[in-house]
Amino acid sequence: MNAVRSPMAEMLARQMLPATTFVASAGVRGGERDPFVDAVLAEEGLSLGERHPRTLDDLEDDYFDLIVTLSPEAHHTALEFTRSLAVDVEYWPMPDPTDVGGTREQIIAAYREVRERLKARIGGRFAAPEAKNGTD
Repeated sequence: MNAVRSPMAEMLARQMLPATTFVASAGVRGGERDPFVDAVLAEEGLSLGERHPRTLDDLEDDYFDLIVTLSPEAHHTALEFTRSLAVDVEYWPMPDPTDVGGTREQIIAAYREVRERLKARIGGRFAAPEAKNGTD
């Protein structure tokens, strides 16, 4: 629903990748903005600003070099969407922190875990070759 994992990944990627890299996130269905996402992004100095959840139909462009999916449903939809397109699709399974109950601290810890996993995946996947090899 483009409310939790995907917008979090979008903001982290925008922070971590060169400004020349086009990054957009979209969901299979529409959703509502999640205040826990705002909270864990704020801890990183990031903000969604006025951004609200989007669907694939809301995207202005449908040309991508790579689509990263974070849930099984999104992965299936992306594979169908790109069946006749020359685009890579990668699946990065991420837990859904909205499934976690308990205290506010337990819930926010689940969101932080997703944020940290996304940072690690983005950094590992898109690090410059020199950084990956540990050489200058």
